[in-house]
Formats: sequence, structure tokens, C-alpha cells
Amino acid sequence: MSTTGLRPRVAPAGLRGPVRVLLRQHRGALWAAGALLALGIAFVVGLRIWVARSPENCADGDTTRCGDGSYLATYARTSAETFLADGGTTLLLLAGLIGVFVAGPLIARELENGTFRFVWAQSVSPAQWLASRIALPAVLVTAGTTVLVLVYRWGLSDLRNNAHANGLGWPEAGVFPALGPIAVAYALLAVAVGALCAVLVRRTLLAMSLTALVLGTAMNGFGHRRYELWPTARLLGRGILPRDAWRIESGMLTPSGKEIYWQDCWDSGHYLPDDISSCMRDQGGVTHFTDYHPASHFWPLQLVETGILLVLAAAAVALAFRVLRRRHA
Repeated sequence: MSTTGLRPRVAPAGLRGPVRVLLRQHRGALWAAGALLALGIAFVVGLRIWVARSPENCADGDTTRCGDGSYLATYARTSAETFLADGGTTLLLLAGLIGVFVAGPLIARELENGTFRFVWAQSVSPAQWLASRIALPAVLVTAGTTVLVLVYRWGLSDLRNNAHANGLGWPEAGVFPALGPIAVAYALLAVAVGALCAVLVRRTLLAMSLTALVLGTAMNGFGHRRYELWPTARLLGRGILPRDAWRIESGMLTPSGKEIYWQDCWDSGHYLPDDISSCMRDQGGVTHFTDYHPASHFWPLQLVETGILLVLAAAAVALAFRVLRRRHA
């Protein structure tokens, strides 16, 4: 008599079993994420086609007569510039939503309701359970965000070639995060922070709120202090900054090398350019200076911020596993 049909079912090795369960449980969210990805791609492609098919008299996007000294862009071009100028902000918001979803529906809800005990009873360890809830969204958001960054750069490339483009420079806060690996790093940080907040507080709404607060603080902090991640270049005298330069600070130097910033004179009530210059000269200023980031600093700034974010994400994941292990040893 054959006993093949009586053999007990062996739990899948590694993370395959928990991942399959997750895919079934949250297939609605996956379809929604896929739809958002497709919508974002279609939106950028549509803007690019709209601009390409709009009538322009000159190669620079001008609708007026070529060579007359005036410039007037088409409605399609100005609209595309307006929408794409917030591409980085949009990706940061999406990263925040990812973190909130991981913190709430993916992890904290099961901890709060106690349904995790059923999974752990099926030959799935707590570490495997948490790993599947971190690894799956991490892989998906890495792939999806990378696609969005590439599509965004492609959609932006033609518009940025126009010397009259407005708000699309690489240093712009709404553009910079979507031009490189920073967007992926923020998405991974969101997954990690969401997991950590979930295992710490074990309450769905509280974990989601805490995740949003932590991510919002991190994004705002880097956005305001990003220029400090790489040493600036300095232009002495009243020269012209290179094209696409990110101007950081300016003022005058005294003979001893002390820096006097224009902002100090502005704060003291000097608002006109001549008044500000006179104010700095009265304090001993003799040479104008401007600190800036040239376009060549784009990748160093991107990579340094990406590295910091990935280190923070790794630390958050390690801490999440440690908290889970101490509570369920």
C-alpha cells in the first residue's frame, strides 16, 4: 500500500512560504502600487509627447519670431515644467506612503491582532516572518523606484536643454531627489523605519503616525542641509558662476580672511545691494566671495546622501530584529 498521499506537508524553506502568503494577503495593495507605477510612467511619457507635438517656431522652444529677442514658451512646455519640477517631492511622498504601509497593515496590524502567532506555529520563525515583511517590499520598491527615476530623467532631459527652463535645475529641492539613487535610498529607509516603528509600538495607527513623523523629519532635515554633505567651491571677486551652479552663500572677506556674509547686513536693516556692500565694507570687507556647488558636485552629493540613508536603513533593520528577538526569544 502506497503512503505517498499520507506524507505530511513540509513548510517551504527560507522565506518562500511567508512571501507567498504576503503576496496573497496584500494582492490588492500590489495591484494598486502597480497601477500607480504605470500611471506615473504614462504621465511623464504623455508630457514628453505633448511638448514634442506643440508648435514651436524656434529650436529653443520659443513661439515668437526667431531672433527678435523675446521668448514665450508654449503652454505644453510651461505645464510640463511645472509638473516635473515636483518630481522629487512626489517620490519622497511615495516613499512615505510605503513606510506607513509597512508599519501599519504589513506588520503592526498582525502584532496588534495576534495573528502572527498562527504564522509562527507553521514552522516559520519570528525572524523569517519579519524578514519576509522587509525583504519583499524592499525588492519591489527598489525596482519600482528605479524605473520611475529613469523615466523621470528621460522626461526631464529635453526640457532641461532649454536655456529658459524654469525650476528644473539639478539643485532644486523638488528635482534633486528624483535624479539619482537617493530616491531608492529613501524608499528603503521608509521600509526599514516602518518595520522598526511597528515592532516597537505594536499598534497600527501609532506605528503609522510614528513612521510618518520620523521620515518627514529625515526628509526635511536632509533637504535643508544637503549642501553641507560635500565641500563647496569658492569664487573670488565679482565673477560669473558656472552654468547650473548651486549658489550657497556670498559676502566679503577681510584682509585677515574673516568672512562677512550679506545675510548679516540684510538682517541689520540693509536691503538695497549698494547698502549691503557698504555695510560689509564698513566691517572691513575687501574682496567679494561666493560659495557654490558646481554641476560636477551632483554625483558626490547624491552618493554621500544615499550612503547615509542606506546606513540608517541598515541600522533600523538591525534594531527591528533585535527588538523582535528580545520580546519573542
